[in-house]
Amino acid sequence: MTTTQAQAQALRHCPDPYHYHRRRTREVMVGKVGIGGDHPIRVQSMLTSDTRDVDACVSEALQLAAAGCEIVRVTAQTRAIAGSLGPIKQGLLDAGCNVPLVADIHFKPDAALEAAKWVDKVRVNPGNYADKKKFEIREYTDEQYAGELERIEQAFTPLVLLCKERGVAMRIGTNHGSLSDRIMNRYGDTPLGMVESALEFARIARQHDYHQFVFSMKASNPKVMIAAYRLLVARLDAEGDDWNYPLHLGVTEAGDGEDGRIKSAVGIGSLLADGIGDTIRVSLTEDSVHEIPVAQILAMPFNTGHLGGQPIPGEAIPDRPPFDPFDYQRRPTQKIHIGGLTVGGGETVRVVVRTDQRDGLDPAALKALGDSRPELTMEQSGVIDVDPRDDISIGLVNASDEPRLVTLSDELPLRVIPGFRLLAARLEPRHSILLKDTLVPAKEQLTDPVTGLIRASIRLGSLLCDGIGDAVLIQGESRPAEAVRLAYNILQGAGVRFTRTDYVACPSCGRTLFNLQSTTQKIRQATGHLKGVRIAVMGCIVNGPGEMADADFGYVGGAPGKINLYVGKTAVKFNIPEERAVDELIDLIKEHGRWVTTDDRPGAEDEQAAAMVTGV
Repeated sequence: MTTTQAQAQALRHCPDPYHYHRRRTREVMVGKVGIGGDHPIRVQSMLTSDTRDVDACVSEALQLAAAGCEIVRVTAQTRAIAGSLGPIKQGLLDAGCNVPLVADIHFKPDAALEAAKWVDKVRVNPGNYADKKKFEIREYTDEQYAGELERIEQAFTPLVLLCKERGVAMRIGTNHGSLSDRIMNRYGDTPLGMVESALEFARIARQHDYHQFVFSMKASNPKVMIAAYRLLVARLDAEGDDWNYPLHLGVTEAGDGEDGRIKSAVGIGSLLADGIGDTIRVSLTEDSVHEIPVAQILAMPFNTGHLGGQPIPGEAIPDRPPFDPFDYQRRPTQKIHIGGLTVGGGETVRVVVRTDQRDGLDPAALKALGDSRPELTMEQSGVIDVDPRDDISIGLVNASDEPRLVTLSDELPLRVIPGFRLLAARLEPRHSILLKDTLVPAKEQLTDPVTGLIRASIRLGSLLCDGIGDAVLIQGESRPAEAVRLAYNILQGAGVRFTRTDYVACPSCGRTLFNLQSTTQKIRQATGHLKGVRIAVMGCIVNGPGEMADADFGYVGGAPGKINLYVGKTAVKFNIPEERAVDELIDLIKEHGRWVTTDDRPGAEDEQAAAMVTGV
């Protein structure tokens, strides 16, 4: 199910896609920390310790708070485990720490009721709070559907009333990977289904005059996540001014290392850039304290207002944005043949370098890049530099008989995202666009490469997820090999070009049934050469099968020390001892014809690789 053009025109996800305006929301208090309203974008994280180990949880929460974490979440799988939340909260208070505590609830309403006695906020997942997910296919009549809603209301109302009585906040947190069978059968595995799932619970809360809640629409696929949040905002605005609830942003199962940071920046940063989002959590398969600086970098420019660039004059702004914000469609262009390659016209997004970057790549650097090699030089591509505000330069390009590759001129005083959106709106669709991460090329190595990586991921990722861009050029990284590698990694993180194995890996928490960090690294080492294969590594079953919707293979904790292996959403091997599970995963990949040895990988020898670039 997709949004029609008429619907897309009627709904708006932000007032103006060419200027930053933070979405105005009501204030929701979580303990003594306010979300939304005039408050800054808040940074959250989640404990990885077992909830039953009170001392470990208190220690980890104190470390997070010291690192700048403003809200801490902890899982509560059962009512008995939820009973540990009281001592954890007291331990924090005894240590002089007032960081709010949030209980993460899946499947167990009785655990939520127990948790609400002790914590400042309860997170519920509409997909599994009162529903069971069996991937069951059935048709619901309107009467049957109404009956299901009545059942859900009976299960959810006690928690609403308790939270209202105690002043406890709530997050109605939909996950793409755990939509109920009922929602799936009526709306499909779509952003619309995610939104409807959350609104059902919100309507119940509002019936009891309870408004201390926030929404989330999390997914492991940034394009799905972005579309879901945008659609939610549009639907809330359509419901009325008093539906102005704050939003919690996050990309689930983002993974670890650079991949996890890029994917999180693409999803979270794209929404923040449009003024959407009031609190964020970066989900990394690492120790939770490492999530905080990444989240702080993401939030900083929007909290400080230091976004840079001049505003685009009102007379230059088109009536409609050059993309459907609710339904990803790549901007249509015509093919351009450049140096033996084709750009645009539905071809894969190309990686471009400047000549000086190309000349800085020696054979050893090319070998390290593997198949992720530069494809064109900017100087020999025939690209046209323009100011999208200038009628004359835009008119000259549009008057060309042939489709052209076009980009923004360097040193323009424009922010990257609105600048390229304006260019896409004013160019005739036949012309292709070369995206740049910055309009000010770096002259020397960045002192903080992580900040550069995140900012490039926000800018390029946002545009790519809008469907804009036929080629990319990294200018904010002065090291040639790092610039090329970053370009490919952002393309992969945005889900527009896969040149290596892609991983969906959840962060650890108290539900996790094996060591996620070491296991993820072991799987990476064994499978990292499989170009285009997507592998999900999930610590438990909560989001497992659903979040693996786009994955080819899954490695999921089924019980302590036991692993279940999946092909897509289907479990095919059960209760494999953990020490044998990676080998069994490799055998499963081989059985489905997706395995290659490192010697079989496509790629040129050093001399051929050097010739490929220097001969452009």
